[in-house]
Amino acid sequence: MAFFYKAKPFLAIIFLQFGLAGMDILSKVALNHGMSNYVLVVYRHAVATIVVAPFAVVLDKKVRPKMTCSLFIKILLLSVLEPVIDQNLYYIGMKYTSATFAATMVNILPAITFVMAWILRLEKVKCRSIRSQAKIVGTVATVGGAMMMTLVKGPALAFLSPATNNATNGVKPIDISVHDAIKGSIMITIGCFSWAAFVILQAITLKTYPAELSLTAWICLLGTLEGTAVALVMEKGKSAIWAIGWDANLLAAVYSGIFCSGLAYYIQGIVMRERGPVFVTAFNPLCMVIVAILSTFIMAEKMYLGRIIGALVIVGGLYMVIWGKGKDYDNGNAIEDDNDIAVKEMPSLPLSVQPNGNKLKGTEQTKTYDEKINV
Repeated sequence: MAFFYKAKPFLAIIFLQFGLAGMDILSKVALNHGMSNYVLVVYRHAVATIVVAPFAVVLDKKVRPKMTCSLFIKILLLSVLEPVIDQNLYYIGMKYTSATFAATMVNILPAITFVMAWILRLEKVKCRSIRSQAKIVGTVATVGGAMMMTLVKGPALAFLSPATNNATNGVKPIDISVHDAIKGSIMITIGCFSWAAFVILQAITLKTYPAELSLTAWICLLGTLEGTAVALVMEKGKSAIWAIGWDANLLAAVYSGIFCSGLAYYIQGIVMRERGPVFVTAFNPLCMVIVAILSTFIMAEKMYLGRIIGALVIVGGLYMVIWGKGKDYDNGNAIEDDNDIAVKEMPSLPLSVQPNGNKLKGTEQTKTYDEKINV
């Protein structure tokens, strides 16, 4: 049971990455079929609202706190940052590039989240600590890998070419110019800043509004309304863009709404309360690998040496950040680093936050700390 308890955050985030990988493929197919990215965002969150709201009303009845003006402003800002800004920019960037390129560029998200959390003092950094140095070097490597992937193309890799698949299925290979890669990477990078701000603000909001389902429902509902206003302005009131049939467009909207908005916001909210915002964004390379494999055969994307090297640099830098973050939770370091509380100097505190998120009362706190010292 202890192993399962420790493994739950990892299993939840891995499940989430598989869901996001499916969204990337389906969304790219829908965008290639001419669906407006603004309309896709609206339908996505409308579906998520319909699915999540009934569960939120029933299951969060006892834990949902009273809505206040400051809390509503936070939720309003959350609904702008991710459902409107990030997702629209991400889909626009995907239009210019490919599903694999977009999924790889998103790997800069943990680094951006780490820097923003550091600035906001949600993440503790000690420059003389090896784990802090690993997080800093990993952040720099992640950004460098993203630049390499964008600017360095290199030769096409024949052994990863989907030529055989194209011949049988009649799919035209996708090739990305450097100009489109730059435009797409700029859009996705700006979206990642918005996503990182969303994750951090969500972590802050959950401290005063610990009802993950209700928060998810509010974000999706407000995101639907705001996304509709943006779509009407950007598409200049065209009514034809809202038409949808029983095709890939509908599947993309329903799938991404249920798995990547409804479940994603809820799962990352739960995991974030225990492990923090950096941990939530630290598993993006898994999504990239899944998307790369599927896109080669389904979307006929070409693989280039420069972009593979850039992706490997991103993954290497990312896991340096993960290693450093993991060390924060080993041997009780999370107590000192995350809460900046020296239990030894303050043994009379009524509560102590343990690395696993449990709270112990006074006598148990002193006993736990004494046992730790004796070991």
